[in-house]
Amino acid sequence: MMASLQERLDKFKKQQERCQTTLTSIAKQNPKATPPKPASSSMSTPSPPIKFSNDTERLQHINSIRKGPVGAQIKRVIDLLYETRQALDPDEINRECYVDLNANKAVFDSLKKNPKVNYDGRRFSYKSKHNIRNKDQLLDLIRKFQEGIAIIDLKDSYSNVMQDLQSLKGTGQIWLLSNFDSQEDIAYPNDPRVPIKVDEDLKQLFRGIELPRDMLDIEKDLQKNGMKPATNTAKRRAMAQVHGISNKPKTKKKKHEISKRTKLTNSHLMHLFQ
Repeated sequence: MMASLQERLDKFKKQQERCQTTLTSIAKQNPKATPPKPASSSMSTPSPPIKFSNDTERLQHINSIRKGPVGAQIKRVIDLLYETRQALDPDEINRECYVDLNANKAVFDSLKKNPKVNYDGRRFSYKSKHNIRNKDQLLDLIRKFQEGIAIIDLKDSYSNVMQDLQSLKGTGQIWLLSNFDSQEDIAYPNDPRVPIKVDEDLKQLFRGIELPRDMLDIEKDLQKNGMKPATNTAKRRAMAQVHGISNKPKTKKKKHEISKRTKLTNSHLMHLFQ
């Protein structure tokens, strides 16, 4: 059986050698010959598979934005104008946030009427409540509002307005106080040149408030009103008891005055006491 397989293998090898020799001789005789073109039939080579764009996800995202609600597209444009603080035309807005104003009249018209947007006939830009751009202009504005100006009205003026507010507070040029009724921070000018008028009723109300005599009660009242006391009397008294320190206030010693009963030892300096 093995001998028969070996004979067939040898025979196959010889056939391959003959075929190779024949092909070589044909190529030498006609070097310009080209292989025949395959017939255009069902046996032709298949066309390469279609490759989808690698940008499919981005295109789907853009399409979802442009088909989204008008309000969502308006917010997207206003956020872009707020962050950049630049005047942009519709083409620039389309490139930056994919909102096509030229193709969406509802969005275009709504932006023109929006109180947070300024439109000059060609470009859109963000419109803050107060037109200020730096710390000096911020301070001048606050000084015009003697009764205080809400921080929420200043937040969108420019990018680092909050840092400038803290800086002005740190240098003592303004006060930042909280309004307990509206839970909003208010900026007040701290300028000695600005006259501050206090109503007489407010003065009487302030003077009529009777404070507790014990610091513990004062601290409790502060905490009830949402304020953090600067002192901790309970802790201080506990530490004093541990170390054996009396909590009683020290009585001031009366200064000795020179009287007739005072014995003068330096009688030669009597002229200094006249």
